Amino acid sequence: MDYSRKISERMWNLPDKGELESRREETFIDDIIQKNHIEKELLENISDIETVFDGGAGCGRFSILLAKHGCKVTHFDISQPMIDKAKELAEKAGVLDKITFVRGALEDLSQYADKSFDMVISFDAPVSYTYPNHEKVIGELVRISKKRIMISVTSRLGTLPYLSNPIQKNQFILDSGSNDSQVRWCIDNRENAVDSFSFNKNGVERLMAEGLMGGEAEIEEYKRGGAPWCITYAFMPDELKEILGRLGVRNIQLAGPGAYARTIPNEILVKIMSDPKQKEDFLDFCRKYDSEPYVCGMGKDNLFAKGEIA
Repeated sequence: MDYSRKISERMWNLPDKGELESRREETFIDDIIQKNHIEKELLENISDIETVFDGGAGCGRFSILLAKHGCKVTHFDISQPMIDKAKELAEKAGVLDKITFVRGALEDLSQYADKSFDMVISFDAPVSYTYPNHEKVIGELVRISKKRIMISVTSRLGTLPYLSNPIQKNQFILDSGSNDSQVRWCIDNRENAVDSFSFNKNGVERLMAEGLMGGEAEIEEYKRGGAPWCITYAFMPDELKEILGRLGVRNIQLAGPGAYARTIPNEILVKIMSDPKQKEDFLDFCRKYDSEPYVCGMGKDNLFAKGEIA
């Protein structure tokens, strides 16, 4: 049984997922930085793009953006709550007629012919949740793309610090008074997370060597009727670049959104975000810094890649 797919379906179809995910940029600074980086990349690369496939499109953050700029978008996601929220937001934005909504899993894109879309995008790491089929899924995304591909996957180097920092998400809370459930959980559990922490060298070295987060424990939780986090494969930068190159993608560029911001304490990040001019300047510089090849692997969560189809 393909547990990675089954676990992903159950976890992302929790009833509150659509609403929670749609508010990310209202609650967490790292999400603001990552999505701003991707938005700038998209808008600089759509002058010759008419059709787009958005794989793992979630609540439509980028489907709606591209539709507003005249693209015809296929919004593809495994989660019905996400699709429902995306439809609601697309209608509010006046672009519902420019988006086709499809529920499905990235492991099966057989309904789409080769080079069906001018550009294919897949952000916030849905490819990493398809382990052990992650390389095949990348191949399928390349196959259905005619001109350009942009994806983000879980970053192995970027994820490793989490294993030594159980309160890492607290650094990026935008408003500590927010009633968002994840914000409240981060704040309420901070002390316990610190008190119960102990460094696990074997765990860190295993992730570094294998790139795999999750497995038997998640499968057992799923069997008991739970909805664990998805089994996740985390990529090394050279590995992702090699896979894309082998599939015929050219002019590949990588970035690690969040690499610069993770060096800055919460108090300063909040101060920057509260001033529109500082925020604009900061986000522009983050993109430049995070695009440097020497730091691309240390993005906050994701490793971003873009390239041209040969």
